[in-house]
Amino acid sequence: MKINGIKQRLAKNEPSFLTTLHLFDPAVYEMASMIGVDGIWMDMEHRTFSMETAQLLLTATRAGGDADVLLRVSRGEMSSVTRALECGAQGVIYPRCESPEEAREVVRNAKFAPLGQRGCDGWNRDAPFGTMPLNDYIAAANEQTLVVIQIESPAALELAPEIAKVDGVDVLMFGPGDYSVLAGVPGQMRSSAVLNASRRVCEAALSAGKHFAQPAGSLEAAEELMAMGGRIIFHDADILMVNRGLRAMQEMFKPYRSDSAKAPTPAVAKRPYE
Repeated sequence: MKINGIKQRLAKNEPSFLTTLHLFDPAVYEMASMIGVDGIWMDMEHRTFSMETAQLLLTATRAGGDADVLLRVSRGEMSSVTRALECGAQGVIYPRCESPEEAREVVRNAKFAPLGQRGCDGWNRDAPFGTMPLNDYIAAANEQTLVVIQIESPAALELAPEIAKVDGVDVLMFGPGDYSVLAGVPGQMRSSAVLNASRRVCEAALSAGKHFAQPAGSLEAAEELMAMGGRIIFHDADILMVNRGLRAMQEMFKPYRSDSAKAPTPAVAKRPYE
C-alpha cells in the first residue's frame, strides 16, 4: 500500500501543497505527479466523471510519481467514501458536513473495524489487488487513510469544535467559496465574515488536536494560512491555468486583430496561374 506522504508531513508539522485537477485526461494527472506536486485534489462533487474514470486517473497518478490524491465525494453518498479509497485515493474530502453525526458516518465508511465499519473486499487497487495479507492491509489502510471534513456553512461553523472532536476525523477543511455564498458575501474571500470563519475553523481543528486545510488563491494567502496553523494548502487548478494561458495569448495578439492599428495588411490571395 502506498505510504501517505501528506500524513507523514503532518506528523512532522510540515505543510503539503496540493493542486486541483478537473480535466479528465490521465496525462494531466501523470504530469502533475511526475513534476512532483505533493498531492492532487480530485473533485467528484462538482465534476461529472465516474468512479471508473477516477480509478484510471489514480492509476495515471501512480505511473507519474508519488503524488497523493484526496478525492472529494458528493455529500450524502457514503458508499462512495469506501469506493474512492478502493480506487486508490489516499484520503477522502467530505463536503458540506453539517453535524458531528454526519462526520461519524464518514469515518464509519472510511475506516475498518475497530475504528469504523468499512466493508472489506481486499482485491482492489488499495489492497493492492490481494497481494497484501488481509490483516496487514486493514491495519495499513486505517493508518494511511486521511479523512478530511469540510466546514462550509454558518450552521456548520457553530458545530466545528464538536465535529473536530469526532474520532477518526484527521482534518477540518474550510470552504470559503460556499461559505461566502451562504453568509451573504458571495465571492468576497477577504471579507471579515469569511476570514473570521476561517480562523474559527482552524482554531476548532487545532484545539481538538486535528489539522486544518484550506484553498489559497495566492502565495500571500497561503502564508497567512500557514501562520495560522494550516498544514494542507490547496492552490490553483488545471482549468484556471489553461484559462489564464488562453487569455494571455488572446491579449498578446490583440493588437494584431483587424480593428487594431498594428494589424498587418492582408496579402491579396491569387491563384497560381494569375
